[in-house]
Amino acid sequence: MAVRWLGAAAVVADDDGWQHFYRVDPEDRPFSADADLWAKLRMPVGIRAVFRTSAGLLELAVLAGQDCSPVDVVVDGTLAHRLPVSPGESTLRAPLPGRPVQVEVWLPQYGAFSIQEPVLIGGDATPAVETGLTWITYGSSISQCRGAAGPSETWPALVARRRGWQLTCLGIAGQCHLDPVIARTIRHTPADLISLCLGINIYTDVTFNRRSLQPHVAGFVQTIRDQQTEPPIAVVTAIRCPRFEGVRNAAGMTPDDVRHEVAEAVAALTAVGDKNLHLVDGLTLFGPEEAERFLPDGLHPSADGYRVLAERMATALSGVR
Repeated sequence: MAVRWLGAAAVVADDDGWQHFYRVDPEDRPFSADADLWAKLRMPVGIRAVFRTSAGLLELAVLAGQDCSPVDVVVDGTLAHRLPVSPGESTLRAPLPGRPVQVEVWLPQYGAFSIQEPVLIGGDATPAVETGLTWITYGSSISQCRGAAGPSETWPALVARRRGWQLTCLGIAGQCHLDPVIARTIRHTPADLISLCLGINIYTDVTFNRRSLQPHVAGFVQTIRDQQTEPPIAVVTAIRCPRFEGVRNAAGMTPDDVRHEVAEAVAALTAVGDKNLHLVDGLTLFGPEEAERFLPDGLHPSADGYRVLAERMATALSGVR
């Protein structure tokens, strides 16, 4: 059964039939100098197949590394199976109703992962047509959502599923540093809506200082605008992070300082004519009284926290369209 994997820049099959996923063009590897950045970009975050079938069983031959997230199988919009993935080669099996249904296979949001062509027993597959708006979102581990319950319950996946949007997720744990290769990828990927969640990796890894942050945010957005002139772009500042609030990094910046510089870059761009650029204050996404419940490590949401974040981001993003 040949399926179309959605949300990938490229899917490359090797001589043994293993399909490998890329969230940027594989030819851009020389411009992704950091090995961890490239490894994260090969994780299939937000990548899924959607098809209609009357089959009674779905079989998935997979090859995974350590600490891989599960595979989710959604049937007619409801999570039907969450399939744990073990290191090495294995075969995952998901019983299906045996009547006409729409199936979504969501690949792991974290971990090295490859797959053979899925096998349906007792029926064929017809590709489903996605008709909603196309949405690209970029961010850090908080957008990759390793701590979500499963790949269909990351906050970007939940927003896309509820709104009927076509998702391309560029959540990259520890690697949201305004890399030009990401800006070019977004520039060349057709979209009706773009969201950029910026700040926390810049703060923790001291990527920029007060002198350099604003122009790099502006340059990143302007690169996207070279081709994507019309879509709304929502720039989302860092969510509340109790572990670091008020603490200066090696550049002398607190999380609030980073939020301010990002907001100033957005203001500068809107002042010179980008009327479809919008700022979302990340501090509004979780209140101070919610930190203990939804941000257990003082930075990353829990599984429930990601569900809450999905609700609030859906509202925020709908407001910029």
